[in-house]
Amino acid sequence: MHAYADRRLWKVLEQKLNELRAAGRGAIRILDAGCGPGTWLRRCVTHARRLGFSQIAARGFDVAAVQIEAARRNAADLAALPEVDLSFEVADLTAPLQERDASVDLTLCLYSVLSHLPVSALPQVAAEFARVTRGHLVTTVRAIGSSPTAFVEQIEETRHLRLNHRHDRCEIELCNGRRMEIGFHLFTAHELRQCFQNFNVVDLSGLDIFHSRFLPDRRWNPPSVNATQQMLGHLAAMEEAHAHNPDFIERAMHLMLIASTRVTRAIDLHQGQRG
Repeated sequence: MHAYADRRLWKVLEQKLNELRAAGRGAIRILDAGCGPGTWLRRCVTHARRLGFSQIAARGFDVAAVQIEAARRNAADLAALPEVDLSFEVADLTAPLQERDASVDLTLCLYSVLSHLPVSALPQVAAEFARVTRGHLVTTVRAIGSSPTAFVEQIEETRHLRLNHRHDRCEIELCNGRRMEIGFHLFTAHELRQCFQNFNVVDLSGLDIFHSRFLPDRRWNPPSVNATQQMLGHLAAMEEAHAHNPDFIERAMHLMLIASTRVTRAIDLHQGQRG
């Protein structure tokens, strides 16, 4: 259901890796904070190998041990390659990062990891990202006007769902009777930008404003309402037209922020003046 957002996100990550290689870099370091099963970090490492990086250092961490176990299992073949230093660890994002100052070329924090943190912890987390990053940061969070999600199960398997905006808590009751509460914060575009004021924000856009609302779901929609190529084209055009529109951006499923460090920005400007 997040295929459109995934494609948009991967286009950005692919571009950042391509730019580093085109600049003559032979070594790269990537950090994935809240990596889950390691999907995005594996994709980045695989593409970096394809581009010809001779040294690839990558670390992913997550607070959930079961996710790290899955990440290690899924990346076993990739981690065994001589040019790849790939590790996954159980760690808390609210703790200091182990990376050295200005040592990471690409920092990832994707798909609502920040939404699960206490709002009071966000300034320190953003400051740590700024400390270790020498290149770019890419993060995605749930937008304040996004459609409901049950996080742990499909929405059709959910009997009750309530988000308490005042206390940033989501109450979930599944159809099998299981109940839980999850900390969750929805972001406005302004709030996300302010969170990373120590960075130079390169771009802030909405991911999936229309696709998840208008694309028919094959699990219950009949074939007669399946999307045509013409409809997909219209949806893509609408996404491109409104991704930065203040009236629509906060109704997207996710907000995507791309930022560079102040040092990276200064170097880019200096090289542009010399050119």
